[in-house]
Amino acid sequence: MPKISIKKKEKISEQILFYLYSQFPKQLFTAEIANELARDEEFIKEMLIGMEKKGLILKITKNPNGISYIRRLRWRISNKAYNIYKQMQ
Repeated sequence: MPKISIKKKEKISEQILFYLYSQFPKQLFTAEIANELARDEEFIKEMLIGMEKKGLILKITKNPNGISYIRRLRWRISNKAYNIYKQMQ
């Protein structure tokens, strides 16, 4: 399988951020994001984890009742990234 260039990964990251921004404050599962962007779930999960390390998005590990997810993760855009996007609009 061919490697994806850094430039393309940056564009995909931008798409992820824009989608999370457009859905704010909704917290989306990895599968929902992958489905919307027509990408593989594992690839999107890797991208999301990398973006979390940069502080662009937040990982939600518990459901609204406070029970930890076992196999799934939810994501939302960080407040810092949200405010930057809001200023650009």
